[in-house]
Amino acid sequence: MDSRKLKGHGALWVANLIWGINAPICKGVLQSASNPEGINPFALSACRMVGAAMLFWAFSLFMPRERVSKRDLGLLLLASVFGIQFNQLLYLWGLSLTSPIDASIISTLVPIVTMILAALFLREPITWLKASGVAVGCAGAVMLVFLSQSATAVASSLVGNTLCIISTISFSFYLTAFRSVIVRYSPFTVMKWMFLFAAIVALVIYHKPLAATDFASLPPQTLFGALFVVVGATFITYLCVPIGQQYLRPTLVAMYNYVQPVVAVLFSVALGLDSFGFAKAAAALLVFTGVWMVTQSKSRVER
Repeated sequence: MDSRKLKGHGALWVANLIWGINAPICKGVLQSASNPEGINPFALSACRMVGAAMLFWAFSLFMPRERVSKRDLGLLLLASVFGIQFNQLLYLWGLSLTSPIDASIISTLVPIVTMILAALFLREPITWLKASGVAVGCAGAVMLVFLSQSATAVASSLVGNTLCIISTISFSFYLTAFRSVIVRYSPFTVMKWMFLFAAIVALVIYHKPLAATDFASLPPQTLFGALFVVVGATFITYLCVPIGQQYLRPTLVAMYNYVQPVVAVLFSVALGLDSFGFAKAAAALLVFTGVWMVTQSKSRVER
């Protein structure tokens, strides 16, 4: 494996490790019936987009400047709609309404949808090895989610699950339809523009719930959780994903989504909230086997 692919794999490992521990942290930050002192999901979405935009523009001052054409700025605007606004807002909204178990299971649709869209938009072949890898990884992820659910889980919600499904489709569309413009520029250039567009839209639409949030009265754990969501689960992860997109195919990028339930379980075990036995080890092995199988499948260029 060459150094560029190793860089892509490393970036995706970092992004999905952070996203794996983000789900339980984010659930504790969001306002819900069981957590009335949390942050409104629309306000948290605005915080993510504005905070990440400020960080990307600040760091970009120390990076080589790239001139972006007007056409590509228009494509980055659309990419921000599907890759950030629809994806993040609908996911947070859906997570606040449904159970983390349902949200985790729905997220396993990302590689499946991405594989289909990559075949349509990028003419990437759906080989038996790739399809089998996606299926094996999906089986392991779903198995792990079910093995980790607790009796105290929040009830399911049709509206919440629907929002999570739309979020999943939106992110899959972003990974495939906008890959050509994403790989044309550096990750900082791509993300500073995408988050600038997302931040403007967020402030226009969600300024009322943001202004209504009394951050000074929030519990310290909520504030630290929100800080992690903005810096870790938004700024760092969205910096890593375009690095993975530059060197790896969309289906493989999406396959790393299956790593998140594994990380979530290990994080819960470390906190003493879950146990890790043979069944979960087998499920985790299925996840990593599926990722390896997709890694070994050939792209259209290699055929």
